[in-house]
Amino acid sequence: MNYLANITRPARDPKILCTGPSSLATVDRLARALGWASIGLGVMELLAPWQITRAIGMEGQESMVRAFGAREIGSGVVSLGPEKDAGLWSRAAGDALDMAALLAAVLRPGNRKRGTAALALLGIAGIGLLDIGAAQAAAARHARQGTPRSYADRSGFPKGLEKARGAAKDAAARAAPAPA
Repeated sequence: MNYLANITRPARDPKILCTGPSSLATVDRLARALGWASIGLGVMELLAPWQITRAIGMEGQESMVRAFGAREIGSGVVSLGPEKDAGLWSRAAGDALDMAALLAAVLRPGNRKRGTAALALLGIAGIGLLDIGAAQAAAARHARQGTPRSYADRSGFPKGLEKARGAAKDAAARAAPAPA
């Protein structure tokens, strides 16, 4: 890997000798994985909604599945960005919508694919719990600790404003020509 990375580096840049562990925390890596999973699922829902609806007995609901796909992609993109907790919470809210739609498919009389819909419902419930846990962990990790600091009482001069004014006057007096 280092050889490939060094090929593209300019000659003036130092070469990569070895790499270390990632600086990302576990929750950040989980948010990244869930974000990419959301994007993948969203693309699948956008491109092949009829196969998904046929598998769970929800024929005729392709437009809803496409809308869910667009929502999944949006949640995934936000999960990959700096506001991971917002993306993960939007995934959890989307899981609730998915479960409501799947519950309707499970409870609909005459649905011959109830078992598949029930299995999908259980899977979404498990992923929803994972999303909630990851969102809580990301919010806790990236939350600001304590109250924000106030720097209103600082002047920017380490020894105070009066000392700085005195130093400026002394420097001006030293720079002035001596009386003849």
